[in-house]
Amino acid sequence: MSQTKEHDRMSFMDKVRGQFIDIVEFLDDSRDTIVWRFPRQGNEIKNGAQLIVREGQTAVFVSEGQIADVFTPGTFELTTQNLPILSTLKGWKYGFNSPFKAEVYFVGTRQYTDLKWGTQNPFTVRDAEFGMVRLRAFGTYALRVTDAAVLLRQLVGTDPDFRTDEVSEFLRQNIVAAVTSALATANVPMLDLAANQQAISQQLVGTLSASLAEFGIALPRFVIENISVPPEVEEALDKRSQMGILGNLDQYTKFQAANALEDAANNPGAAGQGTGMVVGMGLGQAAAGAVAGAQQAAPASPPPLPGGGGTQWYIAVNGQQAGPFAASALPAKVAAEQLSRETLVWCEAMSSWQPAGEVPELAGLFASTPPPLPPEA
Repeated sequence: MSQTKEHDRMSFMDKVRGQFIDIVEFLDDSRDTIVWRFPRQGNEIKNGAQLIVREGQTAVFVSEGQIADVFTPGTFELTTQNLPILSTLKGWKYGFNSPFKAEVYFVGTRQYTDLKWGTQNPFTVRDAEFGMVRLRAFGTYALRVTDAAVLLRQLVGTDPDFRTDEVSEFLRQNIVAAVTSALATANVPMLDLAANQQAISQQLVGTLSASLAEFGIALPRFVIENISVPPEVEEALDKRSQMGILGNLDQYTKFQAANALEDAANNPGAAGQGTGMVVGMGLGQAAAGAVAGAQQAAPASPPPLPGGGGTQWYIAVNGQQAGPFAASALPAKVAAEQLSRETLVWCEAMSSWQPAGEVPELAGLFASTPPPLPPEA
């Protein structure tokens, strides 16, 4: 009978011990959990329980809605000495021997990588060569928690399982705003943006981390993978590149004629391969003859007179591109006050827009125009 009572007593003690938590830890089997609340389910943490905080984690104790003690990586025995703030909140002046209740949040402090960002709608920038251009951009970034307590206050609240997807849209909005501002004020020509993506990305790392510090997070890594233009602008750029590659139109015509000859020779018809070769040769000769005849028929024209204005000029009027205009038409633009020394002009021989007064070919247009009066003393 005594053995039965002893067995019942031991079973009762085991059940009582099971109501108390002896080890508090978090083994993360995911790659996107930022904050995880230790599930107590009514159980209490006993005096002297072990707290295990692993590398890349921070443990935060919350008592009755107030953030108390914060633990960095290590193993701790939960006593009054290790819980000074919680002891003050609970009124444990002389220590405690009974279990206590407290919420324990494990906050990941490692880097959460390969997070995506992108602009849902294009944004407009002003380019010196192409005018108003709409751009899109996308890339990746890394997230890291810098202050666990601030993160709990500002973003997490009482969420027991706070993941990266819950904060990704908030971060994307901040990133897009910063990227739009950086590209609009970078003063980098659109054609040079690709060469400057890394420098702009490095600048945004500091800008974004500073703006997100109030939420306890930072972006230690930020990458702009691509900046793209609308399809119609891509087509214009492709045509411009083709013109630069083709260069001499006569050489291009001969090249096309040679391709036509080869295609005709390789095309088996009713007359056989020999007939195809003859037809192809005739086609090539006809094409070459047409080009030669057009060149001979065109009367030789003398070069433009000095100052006569063979060059076509573009001018900027009220922020809009106007032209082209022959040089002979420019004096009228000066008289109409549409062209001054400060007006931006461009021709095919120039690499960029320049004030008209700084272009030697146009300096004579303003020789008769008196300079502005000096300021009165």
